[in-house]
Amino acid sequence: VQLQACGGGLVQAGGSLRLSCLASGRASSTYGMGWFRQAPGKEREFVASIRWSSDSTYYADSVRGRFTISRDRARTTVYLQMNSLKPDDTAVYYCAADLEFLLRAGTPRYWGQGTLVTVSS
Repeated sequence: VQLQACGGGLVQAGGSLRLSCLASGRASSTYGMGWFRQAPGKEREFVASIRWSSDSTYYADSVRGRFTISRDRARTTVYLQMNSLKPDDTAVYYCAADLEFLLRAGTPRYWGQGTLVTVSS
C-alpha cells in the first residue's frame, strides 16, 4: 500500500484545513486508514481513523468534535477536515493504513509522507 498525503499549510487559529491521503496498491477490505501527527519535540500521536468496510470512525479526545475523517466511495482517498484549529494542532500530519487495531495502537505498517500544518495564534 502506498500513501500520499497533501493539504497542509499555514492557517490562523480558528481556521480550517482539509488534508487528503491518496492510497494505491493492494489493501484488504478489512483495513482502515488513519491520521497521526507529531508536534515539535513531542511523540507522534494518533488523531483519527476510519474503517474501509463500515465507515466507522474513531477520534482522539483532543480533536473530537473539531476534526472529521471521511473517505471517498472508491476507497482510494481519505480526508481529514480540521475545523476550529488551535496553535496546539501545529504538527506534521501523517496518514497511515493497516488493520484498525494496529492504527489505534500507533503501529500501522504503511505510512505516507508527512504534511506540515502550522496554526498561528
